Amino acid sequence: MNEKFIQQVLAIEEQAQAIHEAAMHEAEQSPTQAEQEAQAVIEKARSDAQEEARQLIAQAQAKEECARILTQAEKEARRMEVLATSHMDRSVSYVLDRVAGRE
Repeated sequence: MNEKFIQQVLAIEEQAQAIHEAAMHEAEQSPTQAEQEAQAVIEKARSDAQEEARQLIAQAQAKEECARILTQAEKEARRMEVLATSHMDRSVSYVLDRVAGRE
């Protein structure tokens, strides 16, 4: 019985040693794995931030372009209004002159 008991104790000690070695190996790997995971998270955050910045810049440029086009259209509309008013004044003068018999 003692021989069997000693064999069981030795087997248990071997299992404990294997568990201990596996735990030590995992403990050694954990910082490396944690560092790799942290770097991956940092890179993902950096990539996301860069993409968001690109989108914000594109939106800002689009808004600036829209504002420039709108300003240009407003200037053109004012110019056309002044031109139309001038033509209307000349047209009214022409009709009045015709009615009055001056032409």
